[in-house]
Amino acid sequence: MSFLCGFPVIECVYCLACARWAWKKCLYSAGYESENWGLATAQEFEPVPRICRLILAVYEDDIRNPQWAPEGGYGINPDWVILRKDYDDNQGRVTPYMIYLDHDHAEIILAVSGLNLAKESDYVVLLDNKLGQAEFHGGYVHNGLLKAAGWVFDAENEVLRKLVAENPTYMLIFTGHSLGAGVVALLTMLAVHNRDKLGIPRNKIRCFAIASPRCMSLNLAVRYADVINSVVLQVGQSPSDMNLVQQHD
Repeated sequence: MSFLCGFPVIECVYCLACARWAWKKCLYSAGYESENWGLATAQEFEPVPRICRLILAVYEDDIRNPQWAPEGGYGINPDWVILRKDYDDNQGRVTPYMIYLDHDHAEIILAVSGLNLAKESDYVVLLDNKLGQAEFHGGYVHNGLLKAAGWVFDAENEVLRKLVAENPTYMLIFTGHSLGAGVVALLTMLAVHNRDKLGIPRNKIRCFAIASPRCMSLNLAVRYADVINSVVLQVGQSPSDMNLVQQHD
C-alpha cells in the first residue's frame, strides 16, 4: 500500500522540478554565464574604444563632413577609407559596412553597423533563424547572420586579399555592433576557414563583436575563442560597479 501511495508523491516532486526548471528559464539572463569571468587586461582592451568610434563612423553619410561625430571625432583619416557600402549597395542582405586601412595601428578593418529599427531588411536577417538547421563545421549558427556574413565575404574577399598582400604585417580586424556584431563573428569564422583565399594566417585575424547577439553554439564559441572577442557592459553588485569587460564569446 505504501508503495502505491508513493507514486503521487513522485509525480508531485517531478512536477515541482519541471516548474522550477521552467521558472528559471523564464528568468534566465546571459549575465549568469559571465558573472565569474575576469576583467580584460588594459592591453586586451586597448583597441576597443577606437574600434567603437570606427563602427560609429559607418553610420555617417559623408565621413568628411560628419553629423554625428562624438567629442574628439572618430579618430580616422578619410583618405584611408577603402570603401563604404550602404543598404542600396548591399541589396538589403546586410547592414552598411566600411573597410578601413589603419596605417597608424597596422590594421585592415572591416566594420559593420548595427540594427536599424526603420529597416525591414534588418529584421528579415535577424528573424531568419532556422534553429538547429544551420550547421557550420560541427556546430550550429544563426542562419540569417551566416547568410549575411557569406554575402559580405563573397563581395569583399578579393579586396581584402589585395590589402593583405600589400600590407603583409597588418592584422585583419572584423568588428561590428549589435546585428553587425553577429555578422562579423560569423564572417570571422568564414575568413578563418578560407585563409587560403585571403592569404593570411589565423593568428593575423581578430574579431571584436560589440554587444553581439547569440549566434553560435558553445562548441564553436570555444573553438574560435582565440580570434573572436565579445565586448559587453557588465554590471557588478552595485550601480557604481560598472565595468567594460572583454570576454571570449
